[in-house]
Amino acid sequence: MVGSDITRPDAKRPDVEQVRALAEAARAVDGVSPLDEQVLLRLKYGDDTGVQHLTRWDGDRLIAYGHLDASGRGDAVAKLVVHPEHRRRGIGRALAAEMAELAAPAALSLWSHGRHPAAVSLAASLGFVVVRELWKMQRALSAPLPPVTTPDGVVVRGFEPGDEEALLAVNAAAFADHPEQGAMSLNDLRQRMAEPWFDPAGLFLAWRGEELLGFHWTKVHSTDTDVAFGEVYVVGVAPAAQGLGLGKTLTLVGLHHLRDLGLGTVRLYVEGDNAPAIAVYTRLGFEHFDTDVLYRRTAADVTEVK
Repeated sequence: MVGSDITRPDAKRPDVEQVRALAEAARAVDGVSPLDEQVLLRLKYGDDTGVQHLTRWDGDRLIAYGHLDASGRGDAVAKLVVHPEHRRRGIGRALAAEMAELAAPAALSLWSHGRHPAAVSLAASLGFVVVRELWKMQRALSAPLPPVTTPDGVVVRGFEPGDEEALLAVNAAAFADHPEQGAMSLNDLRQRMAEPWFDPAGLFLAWRGEELLGFHWTKVHSTDTDVAFGEVYVVGVAPAAQGLGLGKTLTLVGLHHLRDLGLGTVRLYVEGDNAPAIAVYTRLGFEHFDTDVLYRRTAADVTEVK
């Protein structure tokens, strides 16, 4: 019964506002959004390359959504959400199982934003194992901030039109081994810059002459349902500039900027096994408050779920 209720991929593609409403209903109950920025941007701009959409509807109301992305290298990556009023009916289990089958012969990686007990249980029941943890850290901006010290010969300024290619080059080099951030394209960059939250004055670039050494992209979250807070969105330093202390410099430039905007809190994401970065952020007053978890199941583990 449950399996037959799941609309096959792309049979009835939801629009971004339907998915936003579903994600917001889940966030209101769980305290964290089940979908990330990339999912919503792809829906908004119609970028379906390598993406499949799985849905369940109650009439015209979207009550479950699965996003299966096979556009990258390696594993297919999935996110899913079920409306709180329709949970405990096997819908999430059916979506996850079907995405695993659709991903084959590739393995399937499944994100859980926040270590939600239901996600832990679902992953275990379907044979998924934890392969990655993404820490969420935060600090109060009311606490004192160290002063900014800029290395000799380095100038930090806000983003200007024409900086795009240099920014993408540093981003690709800095995150060459990162499965998401390192693949950012010019189209990805332009989509984010077209969003209402983008502020060029909050994207800081560190230059030495004509050479871009690093950047800190800040973000302000402000919605009707959340207290506004800042985010250390991305900090990237070119490999050739490692050892200059630019990571700390750029982070502090952004933190001072967010504090001066009147924000009370700033958050960031960092890989849970990146001990050096966690140590730096801890010294800057950040504390761990939640974890996103990536689960994985290989194609060999896929079994039919009745």
